[in-house]
Amino acid sequence: MNVAHPDVAVYDTFPKLLAYNAENWPNEIDLREKTFGIWKALTWNGYQELVRNIALGLTALGIGRGAAVGLIGDNRPEWVAGEIGVHAVGGMIFGIYQDSLNEEVAYLINYAGARVILAEDEEQVDKVLEITELCPCVEHIIYSDPRGMRKYDDPRLMSLAELLDKGAACHQTDPDAYASMIAAGCGSDTAILCPTSGTTSKPKLAMLQAGPMLRHCTYYLQADPREPGDNYVSVLPLPWIMEQIYAVCQALMVRLVVNFVEEPETQMADLREIGPHFVLLAPRVWESLAADVQARMMDASPFKRWVYQYCIRRAIHSFKETGKPSKLAYWLIFKPLKDRLGFSRLRSAATGGAALGPDTFKFFLSMGVPLRQIYGQTELAGAYTIHAADDVDYDSVGVPFEGSDIRIDNPDENGVGEIIARNPGMFSGYYKNDEATRESVDAEGWMATGDAGYFKPENGHLVVIDRISDIAITACGARFSPQFIENKLKFSPFIAEVVVLGNERPFLTAMVCIRFDIVAKWAEKRGIAFTNYINLSAQDAVYERIQREVEAVNATLPEAHRIRKFLLLYKQLDADDGELTRTRKVRRGVIREVYSDIIAGLYSDSDSIPVDTTITFQDGTTSRVQTALRVVEMGL
Repeated sequence: MNVAHPDVAVYDTFPKLLAYNAENWPNEIDLREKTFGIWKALTWNGYQELVRNIALGLTALGIGRGAAVGLIGDNRPEWVAGEIGVHAVGGMIFGIYQDSLNEEVAYLINYAGARVILAEDEEQVDKVLEITELCPCVEHIIYSDPRGMRKYDDPRLMSLAELLDKGAACHQTDPDAYASMIAAGCGSDTAILCPTSGTTSKPKLAMLQAGPMLRHCTYYLQADPREPGDNYVSVLPLPWIMEQIYAVCQALMVRLVVNFVEEPETQMADLREIGPHFVLLAPRVWESLAADVQARMMDASPFKRWVYQYCIRRAIHSFKETGKPSKLAYWLIFKPLKDRLGFSRLRSAATGGAALGPDTFKFFLSMGVPLRQIYGQTELAGAYTIHAADDVDYDSVGVPFEGSDIRIDNPDENGVGEIIARNPGMFSGYYKNDEATRESVDAEGWMATGDAGYFKPENGHLVVIDRISDIAITACGARFSPQFIENKLKFSPFIAEVVVLGNERPFLTAMVCIRFDIVAKWAEKRGIAFTNYINLSAQDAVYERIQREVEAVNATLPEAHRIRKFLLLYKQLDADDGELTRTRKVRRGVIREVYSDIIAGLYSDSDSIPVDTTITFQDGTTSRVQTALRVVEMGL
């Protein structure tokens, strides 16, 4: 079904699109949030009124064109309404990941020079108040959840209800003020200061204009259509560019119903209640879902396990041969499994932000989930490639949208080189960082992505191998992609994260983090006693189980790319420790620095590496860790 979208040349800002929808479909539901177990709906008219009062309230506080406003908290209707309200006054929003540490929050606030912070609740307000001395630019802190806020007396604090009252009073005084305000906005205004992932350095803020973003979304919707009233569940962090594309841009253009879960811990249960028509989930979530399904089969009877394995083999073979799921496997196990996951109504599912392992991809495609890989960068308005519904190649990220250009620079003999791209929605530059802009974008508007890839000659699909800086070469001259091997290993339900090493080394090794909940269940069934993550990961039986998983992956790899040694790390990799970005990508430079002694031990003759370190928990408490990591040498 081809749906006519509003003319984005006319409705070239988010507030204009919202006003258009509110005028023409005032009573249609557009936002839904679960609170205390009950789904509460907001219509386009209610959404418009909320945004209008936020915008007029901000104007009463002296916030106008060019002002930067920060938003921090879980995905909520107030988040997106605050964003559009800031855009209406001519300001620029930047999202702060809700699990950011104080120093990360302070860095972004000062970088943007934010005068106002819209915070969800007491937890996020505390973060801002604790860095008061570091952020003198902040004049107002507006919170939406009043619970626990009575004890505060900081003059900068204001509830969202107070702000809305100010806005309502302004509207009563001048009923035409808001309409005049949004009419003055134009598509070339910077609407979003979107933080980059910060894989190799501190995040930069990419300046994204509403008009170009909406034009780019027109091409996106041609490649992956939506229909008015389609349900989308917003679970990925709103500061991430792709959640902005889905929950803000596409929602406004197509009149989607955006659903907000009650808590991050309830997201899969809430998703099942909604039964969305399309989803966007990070690779980690897809990996976790696949691992959970496999873990549940551990508790099944031997006959059920046999049926499951038979259906998996049959489904993967059927998809490989015909490009379609096996009907027998679908009716035996995959249809009820899709129902359980909440995927029965899915017409489109996407994954992006990092590479998804081909084994995980095959698993969901064989189940009949219409999963597609997307690829892009913050600076290029998120995704600009996708698989067509009838042309899914799990080794690739699909083909470019109409209007997007991609080329491969400096290809080697296999056609592998750096991916260079441009599209209509790309950023206008990095905020307050002209030098970085010049380094990234050339005079013709092409941006160097820093990723290595090539086009498949048989179907024109783009294959992304890894970050150029992460592609490694062993001392023997074997070139390999750590990410590719890591993704194959993470298909195991027992492995949560893994870092493959070997650059300029004689062979490959790996540091593995177990998936604690599943390994714990597996250990309990076998009567293996343990007390915590550290103790469980040191168990001989766990090492033997992971060794079998590594052996299985090694059997699929060329000899030069096989893991020769591995160990089980004593902790999970954590964004709070700087080991992962807030979008859950591994910071390899940090890993090499923090775990240098352990890495050296992997390449020594020792079969055990002593560890004596201190770990810090989320509440600030610390604990000393004294253990010995066993090094397993694989028989190749």
